[in-house]
Amino acid sequence: MLSIRNISKSFVQRGLVLDNLSLEVNEGESIAIMGPSGSGKTTLMNIIGLLDKPDSGEIIFKGASIANFDEDESAVYRNTNIGFVFQDHLLLPYLTVSENIQLPLLASKHSSGELLANEKHLKGLMDNTGIYDLRDKYPSRISGGESQRVALVRALANNPSILLADEPTGSLDSKNAENLGKLLTEINKASGITIILATHSMDLAKKMSKILRLEEGKLTV
Repeated sequence: MLSIRNISKSFVQRGLVLDNLSLEVNEGESIAIMGPSGSGKTTLMNIIGLLDKPDSGEIIFKGASIANFDEDESAVYRNTNIGFVFQDHLLLPYLTVSENIQLPLLASKHSSGELLANEKHLKGLMDNTGIYDLRDKYPSRISGGESQRVALVRALANNPSILLADEPTGSLDSKNAENLGKLLTEINKASGITIILATHSMDLAKKMSKILRLEEGKLTV
């Protein structure tokens, strides 16, 4: 599904962060990327999601080269193929839970039939993650664990091919972190969505089918 081939990325202040790095991702796979702070985990996730570009190398998604996409092409790629979950849930405080979840759908044109199907899809996701009863509440009125589940459902709203999760349990207590980890594995098994996550948590990493380490700009098993 996704091939990262010999990518490198450097920054003026940090120097070389990713060094001729390669990664092969199969459809339906769940991958945990571990490594010390500053090792480049977030940089790699941003490059996979086309939020950033490598200095060199190739990114092949479903047989097509995407590393040189312009901003519009990158936006379409993200909106149709990628779901993002970050350490901070980034919910908009002036929108309800339901409105926050529907945000990714606003960027796409849908027929009335597609909108109905999406509505059923979102209700199912909210039911399965235990947040349906929170749909009319604002982010300030729900807990951190609930907020991260809302962020997860939002990331899945467009039926993405790949879910990118950057330290998704980093701001949660141990109980909520465990619950979110279970949700991720259940979603991976039930829907076949490919999951790539960056984490410091070995407990979360062990729930994935593969664990890789990012150190000195390269990935190792």
